[in-house]
Amino acid sequence: MPSPEEASTSSEPISFRSLCLIDPLLEALDQLKFTTPTQIQVDAIPHALQGRDIIGVAATGSGKTAAFALPILQRLWDEPKGLFACVLAPTRELAYQISNQFEALGSAMGVRCAVIVGGMEMTAQAVALAKRPHIVVATPGRLNDHLENTKGFNLRTLKFLVLDEADRLLDMDFGPVIDKILKGIPKERSTYLYSATMTMKVAKLQRASLSNPVRVEVSTKYQTVSTLLQYYLLMPLKDKDAYLAYLANSLAQNSIIIFTRTVHDAARLSIILRTLGFPAVPLHGQLSQSQRLGALSKFKSGGRKVLVATDLASRGLDIPSVDVVINFDIPTHSKDYIHRVGRTARAGRAGKSITLVTQYDVELIQRIEKVIGKKMELWPSDIEEVALLKERVAEAGRLATNELKERGGNERQKRKRGGGGRTNDNGDRDDDVVEAGIPVKQKRSRS
Repeated sequence: MPSPEEASTSSEPISFRSLCLIDPLLEALDQLKFTTPTQIQVDAIPHALQGRDIIGVAATGSGKTAAFALPILQRLWDEPKGLFACVLAPTRELAYQISNQFEALGSAMGVRCAVIVGGMEMTAQAVALAKRPHIVVATPGRLNDHLENTKGFNLRTLKFLVLDEADRLLDMDFGPVIDKILKGIPKERSTYLYSATMTMKVAKLQRASLSNPVRVEVSTKYQTVSTLLQYYLLMPLKDKDAYLAYLANSLAQNSIIIFTRTVHDAARLSIILRTLGFPAVPLHGQLSQSQRLGALSKFKSGGRKVLVATDLASRGLDIPSVDVVINFDIPTHSKDYIHRVGRTARAGRAGKSITLVTQYDVELIQRIEKVIGKKMELWPSDIEEVALLKERVAEAGRLATNELKERGGNERQKRKRGGGGRTNDNGDRDDDVVEAGIPVKQKRSRS
């Protein structure tokens, strides 16, 4: 096997075969049309195949899932015994996506995966765990629930632990639960920690969980890709909904993700847009798991052209074709802006982002421009056309407000009568709700 340095510096074009991957994996990569390894894969896979722990610093969309999945699957080919690897992910959607990639890459090997996340029945998950899957992909809270409550389930035979999107895991306060999980797994294991940023919290987690790791860093600077055209649209706060409707109308043939700061706005705007005739579907943390997966599936398949989402959808999710990202609310952190707009202009394709800027947002937009190192262009708008939309949008807004109140009242009555409902990874109730995205709680909570 060539050394990692030789693999990275050879003058010959680097291929997956030159990384010394086995034939079953090369066949799967060929079927998936993965022709050339990405930089994170080139840098990480040779070290991983030599048995080293890995710290990978790379942005979403860089190919890091395959960077940790391929070495795990190659080792599994040699030792196909019991529960082999556990991957911790910050969100349920990312967990399902990681599992799908493991199954696709391990298709010639018959790899078995189990996804263990909140919002799904514990009993069914316990049955899946009893079937001894090779790979468990989980959110930390639900995995810990099973470790404490599911008879016969443990991680004592684990050979690999992966902490994916580690900065996000810690931002979501999973640190104490991860500490509990670390105490119940073998010290003799390989550990891969992947993160978009190396914060002090991530560095502390690294010291606690990795042994003599190799650090692989693809990009140290947060930046947007050159194929992304970035615009802003200035408006009074009171007309924000009308300007959003104007954009949805003028971009009607495009696939669009609209990002909001709160669950309430994601639910409210999806109703407004659907009332106005736009095929919109919401995605936020107070939908049931089946609805969240259903919303993603409809958007990916083109059944719905507009996805109205909280930052739940801003990182990790691979949605191949998104033409436009609209920031209904400006994120307060510049890195969140970069994650959001990174949903479009992926893999060398072109894309657009449009950020709605009110009189209260000027300082935030200037801060983002400073971080990305470029000035956004003004998106052209027709003030008269926006004025014509205002009355219809206001009426749709009133209908949305009434529907939210009515659904919220119905859900409260249902719970009083002892209706169903589960808890999600953060301990919040996760009742089933309608496709329009009516949240159980009416407060303006985040995702």
